[in-house]
Amino acid sequence: MKQPKLVIFDCDGVLVDTENTVNKELSGWLRKAGMDVDYQYCRKTFSGRSMISVQKEVEAQGYSLGEDFVERWNAGLPDLFATHGVEAIPHVRDFIEAVRARDIPYCVASSARVSKMHVTLGTTGLLPYFEDVLFSASMVGRAKPFPDLFLHAAATMGFDPADCIVIEDSVPGTQAGISAGMRVFSYHGDPHTNRDGLAAAGGILFDDMRELAGLIPLD
Repeated sequence: MKQPKLVIFDCDGVLVDTENTVNKELSGWLRKAGMDVDYQYCRKTFSGRSMISVQKEVEAQGYSLGEDFVERWNAGLPDLFATHGVEAIPHVRDFIEAVRARDIPYCVASSARVSKMHVTLGTTGLLPYFEDVLFSASMVGRAKPFPDLFLHAAATMGFDPADCIVIEDSVPGTQAGISAGMRVFSYHGDPHTNRDGLAAAGGILFDDMRELAGLIPLD
């Protein structure tokens, strides 16, 4: 395995620990709309997805979230994270520093809006690493599991997909990276992560960020 020319990080669940908080909140919103769902359902079904795609799927099942659902959801995120807090994924900062020490370019490609990434990365102190290299699903026509976002990030950064690696934690994100022709390393350190789904999607599995530098040739 050759050294990557570009490392693409997902954000939620890879850089910042937000998936549990967000999916607990989402399950409450969906129950108010009449869906009989719980946190575990949302965690498995919607992790790694853009809220636009979540709304489309929910409303295709006959439940209305309202035309301004995405705007209301995003407007409430700062208070949600202020209440529950946001932590960086354990040891991910060390891996970022290892990538930087070897002058390997890197970026973030997330289903989240840039405004949300500014909140979560800013709260954890990771924003200075990524402030100028944030790519969002809102920048492309199709969100994960389609490859559009990763291909857009690679093209903007000036690299061929085959020379890129992706760090993901969700099944849609892993599927998107594989579809883009990239090697995908799928993190399952959270016990609620769909490990079997990540494996089936083709990800290279790991459950501790300290393992990552050993899996990826950085020298």
